[in-house]
Amino acid sequence: MSDFQSVTAVLVGVVSFITVLFYGKFLWRRSKMPPGPFPIPILGNFLQIHSDGLLPNLLKLSKAYGPVYTVHFGSRPAVIVTGYPALREVLINHGDAFLNRGTLPAADRVMHHEGTSFTNGELWKQLRQFSLQTLKDFGMGKKSLEDPILEEAHHMVEHLKNLNEQPFEPSTLLICASSNVLANMLMETRYDYNDEKWMKILQGTREAFHIMSSFWGQLYDFFPAVMEWLPGPHKRIFFLLEILEDVMKESIRNHQQTLDPACPRDFIDCYLIKMTQENNNLGKSPFTLKGLPPAIMDMFLGGTESTALTLNFGFLILMKYPELQDKMYDEIDQVVGQAREPRAENRTQMPLMNAFVHEIQRYSDVFPMGLTRSTTRDITFHGYYIPEGTDIITLLTTALRDPTQFETPEKFNIKHFLDDNGKFRKRNAFLPFSAGKRACIAESLVRMQLFLTFTIILQKFTLKSMMDPKDVDISPAISGVENIPPACKIIFSQRTLDGEV
Repeated sequence: MSDFQSVTAVLVGVVSFITVLFYGKFLWRRSKMPPGPFPIPILGNFLQIHSDGLLPNLLKLSKAYGPVYTVHFGSRPAVIVTGYPALREVLINHGDAFLNRGTLPAADRVMHHEGTSFTNGELWKQLRQFSLQTLKDFGMGKKSLEDPILEEAHHMVEHLKNLNEQPFEPSTLLICASSNVLANMLMETRYDYNDEKWMKILQGTREAFHIMSSFWGQLYDFFPAVMEWLPGPHKRIFFLLEILEDVMKESIRNHQQTLDPACPRDFIDCYLIKMTQENNNLGKSPFTLKGLPPAIMDMFLGGTESTALTLNFGFLILMKYPELQDKMYDEIDQVVGQAREPRAENRTQMPLMNAFVHEIQRYSDVFPMGLTRSTTRDITFHGYYIPEGTDIITLLTTALRDPTQFETPEKFNIKHFLDDNGKFRKRNAFLPFSAGKRACIAESLVRMQLFLTFTIILQKFTLKSMMDPKDVDISPAISGVENIPPACKIIFSQRTLDGEV
């Protein structure tokens, strides 16, 4: 045997040994983790779950493997958790063990691992505590927040009145109106509905989420390192969101030039003041200029999208069920009347509206997969070993549509949140904002905005369809990262003072 053949034989043997060793270690670790479909090297489980969309396939796999199972995003394992009991264990009972943010390739690229939702450890704790306190200072969770929400609702009412009952597709209006409430708190800014530049930016953010939910978005989630170098629609995600980020950066520059530390106007001012204070202390601080745009983007996108999509689904459902509108008119006229505007305190007096808002959130299920978590330590869960740093995907949709928790989970049914006496009732499996320490930071804002907006719109308008109500489609047109409602034109017909049309 020649020297070349000898060297070749040795190299082949070494490579074979390493391959067997690596694969053996992989099989050993996999045997201890929750069950799941067998992954192909490099591709993982992509071939099994890409065909009908990520979410539908993950739901199918839960029927085969149970409430806790493993899939591989390329070479990256992720544990999928489904059903209210298992989700409650992860989010609440063992919340600290599942507290870290997991891998979200597209979001990580946009947010640069900054912002409250995309950081971990002490950095996350300080940013979340600061953000919560600052938003509370500007009214979140307080009665004072009613005024900017109602002001925006009045702008919506005037815009809809000016349509003179012409059919109107409201998705862009709703995202602008939702964004204005947060823009006021974060940047002390309000955008007009006729601001074509801003409307185009908002439409771009919605398009970015559409792409994230598409096949190209799935490819990026599975193979981010490879997809970074390949052309395709996924590149547009970052282009569109960078335009929004540029708006945030411009606002920050303006704030820096006009900052008065004695009189903070909004979240940006408070952050800049905190940043200066921390720098003066000469210690390592999470409050940096680099981290400010992602911090604003994080709250802005999350709160804006969830509110706008939920309102859109709600309008479609009101058209489909005109008899429900009639019942809600009666409640609004009895509790609020026509002479004054609704207030948040009316919620306890309006069980039908309260139940409607909750059921819209449950049924619309706008963020069905939640945001990926990650284990903070090695843990044994449901009898399986899950190593530290493993991604955990909490399918919140399986709590909102858990047949053991809701009587008709696949149907819109306002009685899910009403008892036999017509009083509002809470449901433990109502988790649209997730739960525990990582729950949505803007939950109280979104709740108040939904209640007041639906109430004031129904106080002023009857929503009519251009087709037979039974033909109105209320199922998502796109389902993935978000559930996107189908586009549909609506006629907003003004109500008269006595409640008749």
